[in-house]
Amino acid sequence: MANATWTRRHILALADFTPDEYNTVLQTAASFREVLSRRTKKVPALQGHVVANLFFEPSTRTRSSFELAAKRLSADILNFAPGTSSLSKGETILDTAKTYLAMGTNMMVIRHRQAGVPQIIATEMNRLGVQVSVLNAGDGQHEHPSQGLLDLFTICSCLDWDNPRIELLAGKKITIVGDILHSRVARSNIWSLLATGAEVHLAGPPTLLPQLFAEYSSTRLQQPRQKQQQQLWAKSSLGQQRQYTETPVIVEATVPITSQASHSLTSTQQLPITHPKLYVHWEIEPALKDADFVMTLRLQKERMTNHLLPSLREYHQRYGITRERLQLCQPNVHILHPGPVNRGVEISSELMDDPQISLIPQQVTSGVAVRMALLYLNGARRPTP
Repeated sequence: MANATWTRRHILALADFTPDEYNTVLQTAASFREVLSRRTKKVPALQGHVVANLFFEPSTRTRSSFELAAKRLSADILNFAPGTSSLSKGETILDTAKTYLAMGTNMMVIRHRQAGVPQIIATEMNRLGVQVSVLNAGDGQHEHPSQGLLDLFTICSCLDWDNPRIELLAGKKITIVGDILHSRVARSNIWSLLATGAEVHLAGPPTLLPQLFAEYSSTRLQQPRQKQQQQLWAKSSLGQQRQYTETPVIVEATVPITSQASHSLTSTQQLPITHPKLYVHWEIEPALKDADFVMTLRLQKERMTNHLLPSLREYHQRYGITRERLQLCQPNVHILHPGPVNRGVEISSELMDDPQISLIPQQVTSGVAVRMALLYLNGARRPTP
């Protein structure tokens, strides 16, 4: 296990993670990955601890991964199902959390469709003076810390299986493509990848990658095309011309983000970035050029309240990851996707199943080891005041 002392009580976001904390998680996860390769995959690290999975929003990978991680550490598990809970009778979320606290819960894993719910529960635990850790398993459009960490672990392991560490990513180009607007995964990955010194490129249509992200730039947006209004979509499924009505500036090259940014990516956090290596593109080709890793994001149709896309087919034509488009990247490029995947939309099906390029299965496997590391660090390793 990692030798560094872990003092973090809650894991709510990656915005304030330090390089040492990232490396501690990676090294601890590597140790548990070795445990998971044994015939006996269980260790008594959290024996006697109670972990409550409070998922107020549907989940497959994250919930199952946290549950399996807790079981591998010998913890007792309490699973919460909102559809059969007292929430339907008027119980508040905080009262639900206090109910699990009264049952002797040591750690609460929280997922909610509203941003800030894990923070509210953590604040209440602090107010009560109890030694309960809260782990954010995804809140609204805020962050998804464990997914960001498992993506980081997957990428670093690809570069050095035996000793994954953030220093391996210095100078690497990593491209994130898709629904940036609604993605909590993208926000967590922005924080973690920039902390490594990597160059992060965001790409997507203006309706899903808003001007907000470009406003952190200390340089002017570059306009290679002398057009007052760029047609961003060809023809919709109805055969009608569609244009982005706010006359966007097409970002073909770079839009570095600086620490002087005064706006926020979300309503709950600022962007104190010290490495100006975040770039925005509304066309995919410059974002993919010479990329070492490409991460595609699911189109979150359930969060889209307006018609933000002409059609899924047209999205794939302009932004879908295909073998042809990967020719722009480094020869040994790898692709990732946090799942679930809309095959043939964000990524071609045959590319997703290519073991030479796709790291998607490794992401799922890494999720158990990384979440074991987080539960262990916040349970067995965190010093008692």
